[in-house]
Amino acid sequence: MAAPLDLDQLTTFVAIADTGSFTRAAEEVHRTQSAVSMQMRRLEERIGKPLFEKEGRINRLTEEGERLLVYARQMLRLNRETLAAFDDRSLEGHIRIGMPDDYAERFLPEIVARFSRSNPRVELSVLCEPTSNLVHHVRNGHLDIALLTDEESSEVVRREPILWVGSANHSAHEREVLPMAFGRPSCSWRRAACAALEAMGREYRILFTSFSATAIAAAVLSGAAISVLPECALRPGMRVLGESDGFPLLPDCRIGILRGRTSQSQSEIAEALTRHIAESLDNISVPLAVEEHQGFDFATLPHRIRRGKRLRPSQVLPGW
Repeated sequence: MAAPLDLDQLTTFVAIADTGSFTRAAEEVHRTQSAVSMQMRRLEERIGKPLFEKEGRINRLTEEGERLLVYARQMLRLNRETLAAFDDRSLEGHIRIGMPDDYAERFLPEIVARFSRSNPRVELSVLCEPTSNLVHHVRNGHLDIALLTDEESSEVVRREPILWVGSANHSAHEREVLPMAFGRPSCSWRRAACAALEAMGREYRILFTSFSATAIAAAVLSGAAISVLPECALRPGMRVLGESDGFPLLPDCRIGILRGRTSQSQSEIAEALTRHIAESLDNISVPLAVEEHQGFDFATLPHRIRRGKRLRPSQVLPGW
């Protein structure tokens, strides 16, 4: 029987992947750089594949290293959850978190499931509102943590492309005057889309405005309008519109965590929840679309997303 992988080695491996440096990883795991290098040599010998490749002075993950990173995160997460399940000193209390409803629909199930397994004595309250409202709530002490979009003071935990989307069953994008469905005027995606359309001289009219992701999706799926959404908010029946359809690339969406001031006991819970959110978002894969609903392999998603591949224009989302 093959010997099991060493969790200490996997911890160091993940630290290197996260920091991008053997030196910084050594500081994080409290080892010397030579000890870290030895650990990685032993891990490569155990896996039987090279995990790093030199690019100038930078050590980058090989394709095999990218694959191992997915499993390493899962193993370390399960180890923490197992220990927490038998820890009588587990955290106890109440934490308030806010996020826009499109993030809640895609990310919240994974976040809640993971956090509740590790912290069964913590009550979680969730508020779904637009980013501008969430920033206000955090700064006024009404929320402990917020998951939000493009807030400069937040800790960025995920980046996603903003995509032009329409209905797979309609051709609203071909109209002479584009019918648009957007969030409120303060929405950064709306401002970016309007600026792009105006720069290219494309006529448009805003027909629907709402901070509800469900309402925007309904307008798109009905064929009444097109919109712009982050990759995580795509739904079955939507078609991604690209440059071949006359739509330019838009800036990426930065999803970040903003923390408020908390007491010592609350701070420990907030720290645990922040870690779970970051790990959950790293673990979640976007259900990419494939033309004619063929040849789609969910197992490849984490690797494909981490290497920055986008949906191809005009792809249609199948059901999932």
